[in-house]
Amino acid sequence: MSTSQGSAPRTGPGAGADTVDPADQLARLGRSWVWLLSAAMATLVPGVLALVWPDATLHVLAVLIGVYLLLIGAFRFVTVFGRDSDRVPGLIVAVLCVLGGVLCLRNPLQTIAALSLIVGAVWLVSGIVTLYTAVATKDMPHRGIVMAVAALGIVAGIVVLALPTESARALTRLLGLWLVLLGLAETAVALAWRSALRRAGVKGGDVSHPAL
Repeated sequence: MSTSQGSAPRTGPGAGADTVDPADQLARLGRSWVWLLSAAMATLVPGVLALVWPDATLHVLAVLIGVYLLLIGAFRFVTVFGRDSDRVPGLIVAVLCVLGGVLCLRNPLQTIAALSLIVGAVWLVSGIVTLYTAVATKDMPHRGIVMAVAALGIVAGIVVLALPTESARALTRLLGLWLVLLGLAETAVALAWRSALRRAGVKGGDVSHPAL
C-alpha cells in the first residue's frame, strides 16, 4: 500500500526553518541590557540585605550567598550565548559560580573561613577571567568600565581571602559591602550597554555585549 507524498515529513534544508533554536533565544536574551541589569540586581539586593541585617547568623548568610551565587551562575551562563566568540572563559565563570553556590547550600553550617574561601575564590577567578576577556577583546563596547568592574572583583576576592574575620557579623558586613559595590558597578555596565545599543539603533541586542 502506497502512502501519500503530501504527508511525508520535510527533510530538506528548510525543514527546520520554523523551529525556534534555543541557542538563538538565549543569545538574544543574553545580549539584552535588561538581562545585565537583572544580574546586577541579583548582586546588589543580597548586599543591601546583608548590610541592613548585620546580625544574621552564619547559617542565614551561607544560604543568602549560596542563592546569590546560583543566580549569578545562571545569569552568566545565559550571557555567554550573547558573545560571538571566546565563550569558554564566561562558561568557566558560570560553572564556578554554580559550584560555589552548591557548596554554600550543601553545608550552610560551615565555618566562617570556609564561606570566605568560597566567595573570595569565586570573586577572584571571576574578576581575572573578566579582565582577561576585556583586555583581549579590543572592540568591546565600554571596555574601560568592564575592566574597572573586573578589577573591583579581583580586589574584593583578595580582601575577602586575606582579611581575617572572627565573627559572622564582621563577615556579613564585609560581604555586604562588596556585594553592594559590585552590584552598583554592574548596574553601570548595564546602563552603559543600553546606551551603546541605542546609539547603534539595536532593539534586541544584535551585537556582542560586555564580558559580564
